[in-house]
Amino acid sequence: METIQEALEFEENIKTFKSRDQKIWASLKAKELILSLNEFYKNSKDDKIMDIMKRLTLIKRKFEARLKPKIRI
Repeated sequence: METIQEALEFEENIKTFKSRDQKIWASLKAKELILSLNEFYKNSKDDKIMDIMKRLTLIKRKFEARLKPKIRI
């Protein structure tokens, strides 16, 4: 259950990732947390875990969208 606590702390601290490197690290950390929470979810089928995974996925997508280069012509 440490993973759930770690995921909740990660969610609270998303505003601290400001530089590009921090955003890359945060995206990778979110993916790692989602995968580990998925293992817990497979066993318990708890809706609260699914909600946490959904919120982390949104955070991850947000960071990845900001990291993709924009082509300007």
